[in-house]
Amino acid sequence: MDPRRNPYAPGAGTPPPDLAGRDEILERASVALDRIRAGRAARSFIYYGLRGVGKTVLLNNIRLDAETREIAAVWMEAPEGRSLPGVLAPALRTALLRLNRGAAAKAAAARAMRALAGFVKALKVKYDDIEVGVDFETEKGLADSGDLDMDLMDLLMAIGEAAKERDTAFVMFIDELQYVPEEQLAALVSALHRVAQSQLPATMVAAGLPQLLAQMGRAKSYAERLFEFIEITPLAQQAARDAIINPAQSENVQYRNNAVDEIIHQTGCYPYFLQEWGKHAWDAAGKSPITRTDVEAATVTALAELDDSFFRVRFDRLTPAEKRYLRAMAELGSGPHRSGDIADILKKKVSEVAPVRAKLINKGMIYSPSHGDNAFTVPLFDGFMKRVMPKVER
Repeated sequence: MDPRRNPYAPGAGTPPPDLAGRDEILERASVALDRIRAGRAARSFIYYGLRGVGKTVLLNNIRLDAETREIAAVWMEAPEGRSLPGVLAPALRTALLRLNRGAAAKAAAARAMRALAGFVKALKVKYDDIEVGVDFETEKGLADSGDLDMDLMDLLMAIGEAAKERDTAFVMFIDELQYVPEEQLAALVSALHRVAQSQLPATMVAAGLPQLLAQMGRAKSYAERLFEFIEITPLAQQAARDAIINPAQSENVQYRNNAVDEIIHQTGCYPYFLQEWGKHAWDAAGKSPITRTDVEAATVTALAELDDSFFRVRFDRLTPAEKRYLRAMAELGSGPHRSGDIADILKKKVSEVAPVRAKLINKGMIYSPSHGDNAFTVPLFDGFMKRVMPKVER
């Protein structure tokens, strides 16, 4: 069929043509942000889950909805190896310029800009990845101590006052939050806690891998009371079917029932993989309806493309020892697996491979669903490891 009409949209955070099965999550976020803007109590959200479940898509959808309702929103991603101040500074500068535009600058907005100037100048010495320039004047004693805990609290309080002055709310949308070092994460949670106690309309909505749940708890014990932690899982079967069938129907193309069943089986109902299989099934089909034979052909091309991109990008970041550890995990299946069982396959003691395990967790390749257990953060990665490394290397 005509690839120009292919409705599916696989990609990193790319909005799918039909955001099936997420209505309740989106509505809960909308209600919470409206309550925060109105000065009412509401916890905001931390979304966590495996790669490919659609966390980034949800985060973006909530942000866009907030912006249409004139909530001041700013998007940022916390990449591996960056400091929290380095990520925050340019995004907060953009947000404050938006809050300060239009009518003549108001007192709280101007003070928040001075707070950011003090924050950047004081912390540039300690965090050399702060690359934003600020041309605002500072205010002595405001977010300029050089202590991240105190300065971030001052800064977010000032931004909250500016948002209140504008009769709006300020929301930081942060993706990949698990990469923020725990001591910096603790400073962020403390600052947001102080803002919430002061009933200021500023908060955070974030997403990350499953290990984020434990990281937030270790950072601050009260994090569970400040945020709602919501696990984002694969879609329910009906929603997964809708995600496949509805985009095709919009182009007057149908599926055989057993073709949809095969896509569900191959993808495990993970939204990203549904889009991949839908795209390749469309391209493989000569005409409507799309058949199981078309989907079987799509499985070959979809896996080849995933191997060359989605999986390969993650594999190439690994050391030889890390690759061997993951290959041993794959030998046991999709998981989760006990650390001792993985060590046995490698013919090593658990203590010998523990540093490798820790590095893989830090890189976001695996997580520990319970003490001593290990699972892949990337669905279907066990199959890729077997394809790329046919034998376990000890």
